[in-house]
Amino acid sequence: MSDARPILFFDSGVGGLSVVAPTQALLPRAPIVYAADSAGFPYGTRSEGEIAARVPALLGRLVERYRPRLVVIACNTASTIALPAVRAALDVPVVGTVPAIKPAAAMSATRVIGVLGTEATVRQPYVDDLAARFAGDCTVLRHGSAALVELAEAALAREAPSPDAVAAELQGLFGQPEGGRIDVIVNACTHVPLLEPQMAAVAPAGVRFVDGGPGIARRIAALTDAQDWPESAPPARLAFTRLGERERRIAAGLAARGFATAEAL
Repeated sequence: MSDARPILFFDSGVGGLSVVAPTQALLPRAPIVYAADSAGFPYGTRSEGEIAARVPALLGRLVERYRPRLVVIACNTASTIALPAVRAALDVPVVGTVPAIKPAAAMSATRVIGVLGTEATVRQPYVDDLAARFAGDCTVLRHGSAALVELAEAALAREAPSPDAVAAELQGLFGQPEGGRIDVIVNACTHVPLLEPQMAAVAPAGVRFVDGGPGIARRIAALTDAQDWPESAPPARLAFTRLGERERRIAAGLAARGFATAEAL
């Protein structure tokens, strides 16, 4: 039997598309709903208290509206702050987003890795714990960048990011003591992988980037194993908590990725 229940992806903006893409590669028949809290964007500059209160309440409304089989918080900031509260509040499985420090440590030859995320994410004790557990023999340098989030959003609105602006943000890592030895960078914000080609173009030779998207996709596939899907995936749905001119430009840019007309929440 065909089961039309979607997978619901959630982020403050459109960074979670870096998780949607590998999921669609594994589950090409999966119905997709992508919800962006554009009225609350960006989460990375908000307080922990604001995010902890906002995210569970908003996801409760989204689950009532879309009736998903599974929720993906495709946002490192929201996951590191609100994931336990969301899981406690919802009756559907919830997958969070974890900074890929473990695979980065496994890849690093110099034992110096960078973590590039939002200001809110890189200061979380959760990141301290990941570094202690999986990269204890590494120097882990962090940089919180609101600018990269804005550049990624603008890129999807068809505004090409400036190489100088991208390089300036990477300098927040490379300019730190021992930053010149970084050989792996963790994209610890789902927006950041959307700029990986631009970052690779201005980063020192040999620096590699890693993010959690493929691992999250595998987790989604495992949790939905043996479930029924439609014969073919319907057009992906795109929703914003505020649907203004900026969001309409982004929606127009996503039409080529198979997203239907954007709707307001």
